[in-house]
Amino acid sequence: MNKTDIIEIAVTQKYLGSEGLVAFITLMNMFIPLSTDLYLPALPSMGMNLDSSAAIINLTLSAFFFFYAVGMLVWGPLSDKYGRKPILIVGSLIYLLSSIFCAVAVDAYLLILARAFQGIGAGGITAVSVAMVKDCFIGKKRDVILAITQSMSALAPMIAPIIGVFVIQYVGWRGTFWTLSIIAIGNLVLSLLYQETLKDHERNKGSILESMGRLIVVAQNKSFFFPAVIFALSAFPFMGYIAVSSYIYIDYFGLSQQAYSYFFAINAFISIAGPIIYVRYLRNFNKNAIAAGAFVLSIVSGILVMTIGSLSPVIFLLSFIIMSFTGSAIRPFSTNILFDQINGDTGSVSSLMGILFTVMGSCGMLIASMPWGNIVISLGAMIAIFSGISLVAWYVFMKSDIPCAGIKE
Repeated sequence: MNKTDIIEIAVTQKYLGSEGLVAFITLMNMFIPLSTDLYLPALPSMGMNLDSSAAIINLTLSAFFFFYAVGMLVWGPLSDKYGRKPILIVGSLIYLLSSIFCAVAVDAYLLILARAFQGIGAGGITAVSVAMVKDCFIGKKRDVILAITQSMSALAPMIAPIIGVFVIQYVGWRGTFWTLSIIAIGNLVLSLLYQETLKDHERNKGSILESMGRLIVVAQNKSFFFPAVIFALSAFPFMGYIAVSSYIYIDYFGLSQQAYSYFFAINAFISIAGPIIYVRYLRNFNKNAIAAGAFVLSIVSGILVMTIGSLSPVIFLLSFIIMSFTGSAIRPFSTNILFDQINGDTGSVSSLMGILFTVMGSCGMLIASMPWGNIVISLGAMIAIFSGISLVAWYVFMKSDIPCAGIKE
């Protein structure tokens, strides 16, 4: 895609420009990995600092994601009524203030509470960023933009732990939340410069209650909801990995925080290539085969983690990275397919996609954090089981008489 491809679609951004709009969407897509991965290296030490158990400290992750889902549930439909810009500004302000409260929290429970509000603010930012893609781009161009933004946003989990370790070493774990506060200020400035992309005739003219009710209307569309659930099942093992990765590398394998950040970054770096390879080599392949192949490879990844992942951190990384790569490769494909199932209600569509992924991811974090015994084997079992469920569910969906634009044609 060249510059003119973007300019033809995003001509309304007087201050950001077309490239600036794509960069802005990319930054907003980074909020979730930045909000979690930046302080992941400090999780083991935070428990000692705040005199709390690992299970309590891990609630800072699951609480964030649960209320992030709540935020998306509200902000997405409201953005269809009031526009994207007001929601962006409010979400950025909530995120900024809650990040400051995270930085000054005096115990684990206050930190969990502040993280909950941080999740609510992040929900508005993310719901709008996904909706903006559909507002501005169509067809194959949307595929390309999704690949660009999702690939570039994968830089966040690659560099966040490294930056986090650096910040933690000099100013402690609280410095990671001051860093997030600075990022929130930048996003707020860009939100003020952003010009509305939701056209007046596309807005929901009903009451707030009617706007929220559009979530139910969208969820009742089987062509959207069934594949959305299937694709969201991958959140169970992936977010489970996010919750326990520091314990695997630091406590189980005995690596330093710095070494852990490098292993985490390598996994994220490989994930960057997934959307790029999909757009360049797989976009014109059979969509059914692409999805099924990704689920099969994820099952293989889980089996490898279970059987040989405990041998060394390198072998664990190489085993798990298969799932990371395949999951990132089909993300532009799955997002675009889900968008194609619904005309209008873009904010509600974005919200439901995010909610499904986040709720399942939060459950995955809780499951992975339980004392199952060998932490590596239990994670591998999660990957294999939920990938297997996805594969079976996809097969059943493809055999059903439920239509699906872009696949069953």
